[in-house]
Amino acid sequence: MTVGVVMLVHTAFDRAEQIARHWVEGGCPVVIHVDKTVPDDKFETFKTALGDLEKVKFSRRHRCEWGTWGIVAGTQSASELMLRSFPNVRHVFLASGSCMPLRPVRELRRYLDSRPRTDFIESATTSDVPWTVGGLDRERFTLRFPFSWRKNRYLFDRYVALQRRFRFRRKIPEGIVPHMGSQWWCLTRQTLSAILQDPDRPLYDKYFAKVWIPDESYFQTLARLYAVNIESRSLTLSKFDFQGKPHIFYDDHLQLLRRSDCFVARKIWPRADLLYQAFLVEDAATMKGAEPSPGKIDRIFSKAVDRRTKGRPGLYMQSRWPNQDWENGITSSPYSVFSGFGELFENFEPWLARITGSRVHGHLYARDRVQFDGRQKFFNGALSDAPALRDHNPQMFLTNLIWNTRGERQAFQFGPSDSQKISWTLAKDPNAQISVISGSWAVPLFQSNRDFADLRHEAALLQRVENEHLAALRSTWAKARIRIWTMADFIESPMEAIQLVIDEMTGEKTRRIAEAPRMHDLTGFGQFLQNLKNQGMHPYLMGDFPVASAPLNQAPTARKPYLVK
Repeated sequence: MTVGVVMLVHTAFDRAEQIARHWVEGGCPVVIHVDKTVPDDKFETFKTALGDLEKVKFSRRHRCEWGTWGIVAGTQSASELMLRSFPNVRHVFLASGSCMPLRPVRELRRYLDSRPRTDFIESATTSDVPWTVGGLDRERFTLRFPFSWRKNRYLFDRYVALQRRFRFRRKIPEGIVPHMGSQWWCLTRQTLSAILQDPDRPLYDKYFAKVWIPDESYFQTLARLYAVNIESRSLTLSKFDFQGKPHIFYDDHLQLLRRSDCFVARKIWPRADLLYQAFLVEDAATMKGAEPSPGKIDRIFSKAVDRRTKGRPGLYMQSRWPNQDWENGITSSPYSVFSGFGELFENFEPWLARITGSRVHGHLYARDRVQFDGRQKFFNGALSDAPALRDHNPQMFLTNLIWNTRGERQAFQFGPSDSQKISWTLAKDPNAQISVISGSWAVPLFQSNRDFADLRHEAALLQRVENEHLAALRSTWAKARIRIWTMADFIESPMEAIQLVIDEMTGEKTRRIAEAPRMHDLTGFGQFLQNLKNQGMHPYLMGDFPVASAPLNQAPTARKPYLVK
């Protein structure tokens, strides 16, 4: 007894000939179905090339289009010819012209000889599998699909929507439960002949001819009626991406395919010369006797799907531009954002850089220019300080800045006078560490020598902008690490708050800060706020400041020492 191979071929005929000869040399008869859309001259050339092999036959041709009945019809014709022409065949293995044996054919025959009544076909109900892509699982068995999904997608979708609207349902033939699975199966002669010779086959064929992608459900469903022992798995290694398209194997997948221990793999690139040279040999020394284990490489394929759909964190490129909110992280590494610190402390940027060893910028989103560290005109990654270039895509500016400075922590200032287009991006970025002293924008106004009417107007504007930014930071969508103090609360114990921020920024508990940044003189600041209130503007974001107070957070005047006798 032996194994017969049914091959479905529509392209790469030189490789299909090579594969067919390999099957025959391994002792397997082959029946080939060639898509009817292939020109007759190409078909005759291919048929003539294999004319010297008695164990190769060609079945009646059918027009095969993805997702339609033609593929099943072609498989039926080839299978009937196989059973009729080769009575010593006990298992029939369905393959394509791009399927390649990974292990000696004799080993496959030996494996199946030890399991004479076992059918290998992936077969599961629609409720048990997450394979379907495109929103049709159970509906593929209850709706009609007269239009091609690939050629007439618009009509396909509209007709499906119309049937849903009027609640149209096809009746599933009595006695069958729809199952789905891989197209590539290996059935016993008994099971396959029972399916093809069933008295109710005209009824089943008529029903499945209107099912969407019937090649993944016809044999998978009917095998459940006749099989004595089904193993719901395929002996063919086939992997699919997140869109349901098959992965193609190239030369650099050689070791990966060997690790799988599978008997056959699809889809092999026709120009993968190394794979064809490595696997199409009947070397007994390569016989493993191991159970096929595609799960060994599942982790690699899962990583490939993640890389394709998400990419690397914080990396965007022309070949992989994600949909909104599909990105694998907005930025590639942690960074710090300080709001209000530069306004409250003198020379805060150089002090922070000295204490933490980070690269500390000014206001990167200032409206007049990008304030890079040292006020450079250009920065890593050819980033310019021109605000027009930055504002063309504020999120990409931030992403590029963090990506091009990997390995060095970045920190920058952000306030209500800056461009606010980046506000929500900062709030939603898990890599962002945001520290806010709300209301500190009032300190530069307090120190300025401007008309009070202008100050009141600008204070109202800045407070409204900062309040919107704080709303984003406090929203349920915020994923950044956020700390917010009112200005009044902060200056009560500034060193404790700063120590907390720096410990989180450096990722370790550092020694107590010995050198503190110098705070601006706030004498009279409370009266300034009261004047704003008197003019009708209520400054509420900075907390409660007494109208008359001693200088805040100022070291007491040192007293003259004296000697006690």
